[in-house]
Amino acid sequence: MTTLDTLELPETKDPYEPVVARLIETEPLTELERLFVFEPSDGQVLGHRPGQFVQVWIPGVGEAPISICSSPTRGRTFELCVRRVGEVTSHLHRLTAGEEIGVRGPLGNGFDMTAMQGQNVLVIAGGLGLAPARSVIEYVLDERARFDEFHVLYGARSPAEILFRHDLIRWRHREAINLLVTVDRPDEQWRGRSGVVTKLFADLPRLNPERTCAVVIGPPVMFKFVVVELLARGIPHDRIFCSLERRMRCGIGKCGHCQINADYVCVDGPVFTYERMRELPEAVT
Repeated sequence: MTTLDTLELPETKDPYEPVVARLIETEPLTELERLFVFEPSDGQVLGHRPGQFVQVWIPGVGEAPISICSSPTRGRTFELCVRRVGEVTSHLHRLTAGEEIGVRGPLGNGFDMTAMQGQNVLVIAGGLGLAPARSVIEYVLDERARFDEFHVLYGARSPAEILFRHDLIRWRHREAINLLVTVDRPDEQWRGRSGVVTKLFADLPRLNPERTCAVVIGPPVMFKFVVVELLARGIPHDRIFCSLERRMRCGIGKCGHCQINADYVCVDGPVFTYERMRELPEAVT
């Protein structure tokens, strides 16, 4: 297992040139999402940071930005959680083991996990946001001794839309993590918590705000309510890290599709501190 001390960070690469990645295995997560395990065919590690993304290229079909949902500590493979929403992602869902795609990246800034060492880490994920959050969660668990308290709050719209069920069960049985899960719309079989993800804050222990880093990933509507809860607990603006994975297209700041004022989400982000987000009100509208 790669450790924090031996982690290979990405080298400078041609951002326009994709590398070939081979599909190792895939499994369904929900009706719309599938998990894909890829390995670069050149034998190199992807070398990503938690929170980064790749541009997935299907020759003759197109390209799409997709978050990396695995930790860089897990060896040469990397994992993507793909929601079927368009032509590129629909084609991905039809791939079988052994087939290849093109990948550009890793791209974006990701989370500075080294700066979080020795701190409490609080992850709040909503919906598909659990995919990039998973890269953070697995990283902290693999390097658990380097971090203090670890809390994860996850909210899904319904039980049928819960992602990474096997991981949630595995995480729940580890003393190294405090995992709380809720759904907005419970069904008759659901026996867990219900309500929006901010309701889970009531079950958190008191955390020292000056020693706590919060990671927030989810739909835009979730951000302002989660940030209110974090600020009410005294967590400083520059210790709240939000991932804005919206409107990205080219991945390298050339098309302008994800531009917010002078910032490009794909280059300057997708991770921004709340301190910076306060200057970008359009980011969560």
